[in-house]
Amino acid sequence: MTSPAPAPVLLVIAHGSRDPRHAATVAALCARVRSLRAGTRVEAAFLDFNAPRVGQVLDRLAAEGSREVIALPLLLTRAFHAKADIPAVLREATARHPDLRVRQAEVLGPAPLLTRALERRLYEAGLRPGDRRSTGVVLASAGSTDPEAIAVIAEIAREWRHTGWCAVRPAFASASLPRTEDAVRALRAEGVRRVAVAPYVIAPGRLPDRIAHGAREAGADVLAEVLGPAPELARLLLRRYDEARAGELTALTA
Repeated sequence: MTSPAPAPVLLVIAHGSRDPRHAATVAALCARVRSLRAGTRVEAAFLDFNAPRVGQVLDRLAAEGSREVIALPLLLTRAFHAKADIPAVLREATARHPDLRVRQAEVLGPAPLLTRALERRLYEAGLRPGDRRSTGVVLASAGSTDPEAIAVIAEIAREWRHTGWCAVRPAFASASLPRTEDAVRALRAEGVRRVAVAPYVIAPGRLPDRIAHGAREAGADVLAEVLGPAPELARLLLRRYDEARAGELTALTA
């Protein structure tokens, strides 16, 4: 009797950063994913700044005999990296290794698990569930020139507001407005008693530091940590992996 084919390799693709905390956070998140799914091989790769790069990992996997890979963008919105950079790198690798089947999973957001991870970080920073109705939240993302990505952040803020927070406003560290400090000041001007900043970013780096600086400069009462290796984030990675596998099985049997 033939043994079942091994599960596809989960290749987590991060942007990369000169800040060493970025790669360390990606490694911690991948370790948490491995702990949740012991039978799945999890690898990490980077588009820029850090090693190993995506092509290098795919070359190694092909040399080791791997035949299926699910490439999962470690991105919260479907912007340029998910639409152009990652598909281009994957195409180059599969052209070199025609026997290697690579599928790109969906980006992480939006998803209820991400909202739960944001709230986890806010509570860890000192808020209590009973503070919701007197607290305005600034949902601070890295920012993007992609209108689709900006619209997604605005929609997340609108939906999150309906879960009991006094107010939720989007803000951006680059490319778009308002900045974190401006959103904090706007909530203050509206009479919001307590203002918390929730960074909608995965790993530390230059833009998350800019978010933190803006929060402190404007006098936010609470500044949460980045999402990092939150358990909700690890579960979401596996959900996107499973969705990509299920989509392929559906296509094969349709």
